[in-house]
Amino acid sequence: MSVISEENVRGGNVFKDIGAEDGDWEPTVIESMCMNCHQNGTTRLLLTKIPFFKEIIVSSFSCDNCSWSNTEIQSAGRIQEQGIIYTLQVQCKQDLDREVVKADSATTRIPELDFEIPAFTQKGALSTVEGLLDRAMAGLEQDQPIRRATDPDVADRIDEFIQKLKKLKDVEEEFTLVIEDPSGNSFVENPVAPQKDEALTVTRFKRTAQQDVQLGIRADDDFDEEPAGNDLDTMRNEVLTFSTNCPECNAPASTNMKLVQIPHFKEVIIMATNCDSCSHRTNEVKSGGATEELGTKITLNVTEPSDMTRDVLKSETCSISIPELEFEMGMAALGGKFTTLEGLLKDIKDLTVSKNPFVSGDSGTTDRVQKLNEFGEKIDKIIAGDMKIHFILDDPAGNSYLQNVYAPDPDPEMTVEKYVRTFEQNEDLGINDMKTEGYQEES
Repeated sequence: MSVISEENVRGGNVFKDIGAEDGDWEPTVIESMCMNCHQNGTTRLLLTKIPFFKEIIVSSFSCDNCSWSNTEIQSAGRIQEQGIIYTLQVQCKQDLDREVVKADSATTRIPELDFEIPAFTQKGALSTVEGLLDRAMAGLEQDQPIRRATDPDVADRIDEFIQKLKKLKDVEEEFTLVIEDPSGNSFVENPVAPQKDEALTVTRFKRTAQQDVQLGIRADDDFDEEPAGNDLDTMRNEVLTFSTNCPECNAPASTNMKLVQIPHFKEVIIMATNCDSCSHRTNEVKSGGATEELGTKITLNVTEPSDMTRDVLKSETCSISIPELEFEMGMAALGGKFTTLEGLLKDIKDLTVSKNPFVSGDSGTTDRVQKLNEFGEKIDKIIAGDMKIHFILDDPAGNSYLQNVYAPDPDPEMTVEKYVRTFEQNEDLGINDMKTEGYQEES
């Protein structure tokens, strides 16, 4: 039996990557009551990570007395700042094998069948797309014997609907799977990562007050309360410190916050967390101002190693793309960052290669490992100045920045475009004004 001790929590990360090297790492085993026969059974807890996602707790219960079993997952991460919507176009049977983390706060929809599983009606699950369909069919079939006895017409209609769900597993026609989670803790696998998945659309949204109440992060009676304001002069002149928990090992840590003026740009809030327990360090950047009227697209032609020293401010609403690598990373994947171009490229490599469990252990496939390693090698070549690329920051909020080393003169290797946001981008940013698409280049 494995025990989560104080030393485990403070000395290292208890959420480990699954791999062949972790032979001594066993699930936590707890004796617990069976909800079916009310005798004692066994619950196993496994704390692990999902590649390109976050930490989760997988729990599995089994009862030797009545043979009843149950498996569910819970997010071990904090509720995210924004909700998330995954829209997957299921085009072939391989799409049914995609891994899915469905939090209990997530709503699942299949628009083609007008089918919906509301939030908080199922426990969280770590499964596949096919597994979600099987689970939905099992839920509908559960009370069919009673329905056939009490209301045969309803039972017949449900049988017809179950057959429609079964046909989806043959993928004779494309269908859409939508998972909407206001907590931001659900996940659908991108099997071609780090490349863009053409079949999968990921959008983030600002939660409503009612959704905050449902998630338990807002009281029912505080809708009219205004948050206390901060003294901007104090933030400009001092470093503010507040207590928090390390995002890596969850040990108590402290976060420093400072309002900083970036030359030729604007004020931003930089937050840095240092953990004394596991030495993990992180920094996050928040815009100090409002959303700009126009979005910003910055394109840098990286031609020499000195470009790696350019300062970069990537806001949490900014996406990154490198056309030469067929690489695209959506907004919020790395959060807000204030670093250099070299530092940002290293963060991208860490996220996609170095800290990706698919690369090591028995969870990795030969093709995927080779593909990700080749991507990491190309990132190293870019940093060393051996590969020329175009580095693109696209921020619909207009709050990202890439240093112009020729300032105040124009930078011959960099273009900055201001564009009118689409209606969809305004929705993602929580802005209600409608504007048409278009670009206008800044001189």
